[in-house]
Amino acid sequence: MPRESRDERARRAARIAQVLAKTYPDVRTALRFANPFELLIATILSAQCTDKKVNEVTAVLFRRFGTPAKLAAADPAAVEEIIRPTGFYRQKAKSIQSASRDLVESFGGEVPRTLEELVKLRGVARKTASVVLGNAFGIPAIAVDTHMLRVNRRLGLTAHEEPDLVERDLAEILPPREWIAWTNRIIHHGRVCCVARAPRCPECPLLPLCPEGVRRT
Repeated sequence: MPRESRDERARRAARIAQVLAKTYPDVRTALRFANPFELLIATILSAQCTDKKVNEVTAVLFRRFGTPAKLAAADPAAVEEIIRPTGFYRQKAKSIQSASRDLVESFGGEVPRTLEELVKLRGVARKTASVVLGNAFGIPAIAVDTHMLRVNRRLGLTAHEEPDLVERDLAEILPPREWIAWTNRIIHHGRVCCVARAPRCPECPLLPLCPEGVRRT
């Protein structure tokens, strides 16, 4: 495909969004949660771990420590033992307990609704904050994980590898009303079709709109 202007890229992104909506109409985050706090903790635990495994772990974790106050006050060894299957469990235990303490001490035990406040919580990076904003509160946000990075680069919607720059590029061409659905659908598409090592380009519904797919086929 020839080099595009930003307006041309935005028009192509709009067509991609339409195809994604038709292909994956009901896709949501795969993490199970009953409230914003549970999604916050689950998202922290999901780093370098499958959502399926996180859901298994949080089912146990939230039965025992289901509020910020309970998790903040929990025995670290008990928390580590429960979340061990998610990997990097010592660091993750510190992160989720520190974030819980911050919620209790600074926000009255409630998860804040702004990016600026969320990233002040220890253990909460911008991606995690964006996941919570979009999926717990319905507030437009773009969360850039490895799937978002890979798929959007292949689609030619960004040339960057830094998540904050990818987020910026997407925000320039997508209306805010599309941000949440775009994030969830692109992540799902990256898991089931546009996989890292051997993308299934011939069967991809986005193939006519994808420079990398056209090149590969």
